[in-house]
Amino acid sequence: MKRIITFALLAISLNTIAQLPASKLPPLDKSPMDMSYYPANYPLLKIQDKITEPLVMRLIYSRPQLNGRRVFGELQEYGKVWRLGANEATEIEFFKDVRISGKKIKKGRYTLDCIPYPEKWTIILNKETDTWGSFKYEQSKDILRTDVPVIKNENNEALTIVFEKSATGAIMLMYWDDVKTVLPIEFKN
Repeated sequence: MKRIITFALLAISLNTIAQLPASKLPPLDKSPMDMSYYPANYPLLKIQDKITEPLVMRLIYSRPQLNGRRVFGELQEYGKVWRLGANEATEIEFFKDVRISGKKIKKGRYTLDCIPYPEKWTIILNKETDTWGSFKYEQSKDILRTDVPVIKNENNEALTIVFEKSATGAIMLMYWDDVKTVLPIEFKN
């Protein structure tokens, strides 16, 4: 009897699902979301039981593509706040207190914005999170502004942001178009 009831419920469920209108999936995004960790590949190392140092930070960003465009000075105007990515605002989360340009940054989650110039980028950490782009950016919510030099580099089709180990913590490397910038982040005494 139990089997008959279970079968009847399954048949009703399948019939109900079959009568639902077909769902239209959204189109694929042109700027896929990506995530970088320090230490690099932390989730993979975690499931393989190969962690040698604790998780310090995670960056979530969308990776715009060049698609034949010139970015800096054209698509992205010099001197204007940029979300350092595409779509949603780029966010960085620190799992412990760190120092950037000598300033203590408390453990927490922040948006990561940038003001690009030909010779430098002004990197901005801001308290506002869960927002799209930098359209509602408020300078009054900044917790850090620091300048990093622009280094000419080979062309990179997609914006790429990664962390590498350094003597005092890590460096955040940002590559796009024909430029590279480096932001030192200290977390070791």
